[in-house]
Amino acid sequence: MNSPTIELILSDIDGTILDEQHRIDQKLPQTIQQLKKQEIPFILASARSPRGIFPLAEELQLGDTPIACYNGALILEGNATNYQTITEHALQSNDVVLILDVIKRNFPQVSISLYSGIEWFVDRTDKWTDIEAAITKDSPTVQDLQLFLLENNQPIHKLLLIEESAIIQELHKFLQKLPLNDTSFYLSKDNYLEVTSKEVSKEKALIDIANYYQIPLAKTMTLGDNFNDIPMLELAGLGIVMQNAPQEVKNSADIETLSNNDYGVSYAIHKYVLAKK
Repeated sequence: MNSPTIELILSDIDGTILDEQHRIDQKLPQTIQQLKKQEIPFILASARSPRGIFPLAEELQLGDTPIACYNGALILEGNATNYQTITEHALQSNDVVLILDVIKRNFPQVSISLYSGIEWFVDRTDKWTDIEAAITKDSPTVQDLQLFLLENNQPIHKLLLIEESAIIQELHKFLQKLPLNDTSFYLSKDNYLEVTSKEVSKEKALIDIANYYQIPLAKTMTLGDNFNDIPMLELAGLGIVMQNAPQEVKNSADIETLSNNDYGVSYAIHKYVLAKK
C-alpha cells in the first residue's frame, strides 16, 4: 500500500514496545531520537497508570511528550515530578460505589485496583497485585476502597479487576447487567477486566492528541497488539499491528510488522516513517 506521510505516532506499550520479558525494544531509543530530529511526536498510550508509563518515557528520552494513561482516561504532559493534565474522563462515583458493593457481596475473591490520577489503591495485597506491581514497577497504597470513596472527592480514572479467567468472565457478564450510567468494560487479558468511563478509548485518545498537536488523523500512525488497540488501529492514517497479535486484531490494521521480540516497532517506524523523509 502507499502509506501516508506520518507526522504523529501513537504506540501501545505491553506486547508492543515491550518484549515478552517486559523489556523495551532495544532499537527504539535511537529510533525516537531520529523522530525528534524530524519533529514527529512519539506518544505512549496504555491501560497503565502514569507511574507505570513515566519510567518508560524517561528511558526512551521522550521529554515532556504527552502520555495517554488508562487507555486515554487521563492524558498528561510533562514528567514524573512535574506534569499537567491535558484531558481526563473519570468514572461516575455512583457507578463505582455500586460496582464495589456487587464485587464485595458476590465476588469477594476478586482483586480490585482503583486508580485516581497517579495513585494506585487496593483494599488488600495479593498475588495479583504483586504481579501487576512487578510489571509496572509501581506499588499500591492499601486503603478501604469503599471508605475512600465516602471520604474523598478525587476522580476515579479506572478500576482493574483481576482473578482467574473463569471468575472474571462470570463477573464481566454480571456487571454488564447493572444499571450503570457511564461505565464500560473490556478484557485487556483473559483475567484482567478494565473498567472506565464510556468516554474512554485509545481511539478517542488518538483524537485528543491529534487535536492537541493540530495534526490530521490521516497523518497519524498507531501501533498495537491487543483488542483494546483495534479502535486506534482502524482510525489512524496507518494502523500497524504486531506479529504477536491475535488474528482479529491483525484484521483491523493496515500493515503487520515484526513481533515485539523482534523490534517490530522500530522496524515499522524506519520502514514507514523515517525511510520516507
